[in-house]
Amino acid sequence: MRKLAMSAIVLLFLVAFSFAASSGGKKSKGQKGQGTRIIMTFHTMYGVDGPFVGDANPIRGVNGDELPWEIENFIHGRLDSTGNLQILVRGLVFKDDPSVPPQLRGKNDETEFRGLVSCLTEDGNSVVTKNVFTEGFPATVNGDSFINAEIELPNPCVAPVIMVLAGSEDKWFAVTGFEAEED
Repeated sequence: MRKLAMSAIVLLFLVAFSFAASSGGKKSKGQKGQGTRIIMTFHTMYGVDGPFVGDANPIRGVNGDELPWEIENFIHGRLDSTGNLQILVRGLVFKDDPSVPPQLRGKNDETEFRGLVSCLTEDGNSVVTKNVFTEGFPATVNGDSFINAEIELPNPCVAPVIMVLAGSEDKWFAVTGFEAEED
């Protein structure tokens, strides 16, 4: 039954992506004659772990959470040129790690997750980082959430990085990327 429900959720998410991708929108600079453009889609993220835990190695000025996280099921997402950000999160929870208190392992203690898009953009003749946050979206104790937001992207938005953050503080739990499984 749970597998059927998960399949239905994934199907609904894909339908939402298809509908959003087929609808018209603003024109993007450098894309003459084009409507809304998909900037990126992703089917994997990296849960904060190792040297990214804490404030020693922030990504684009955003610190990782104080404890390691993992993605037990999946994350799918999409960002388009009009600033529509969608992230389907399933199983973003504290890692089963000795540094995590036993009562939190395999669970999420946040009631909301937020999305963040980090772009490099122009400021005169300089390149600067611009981070754009979504509002909070409900998250379950199992680490499930659907972030669906319209944000205002900087123009230009170069080399975007997408993160899932806590609803209560500016610390990331997952970021676009991956880690290969060890043999």
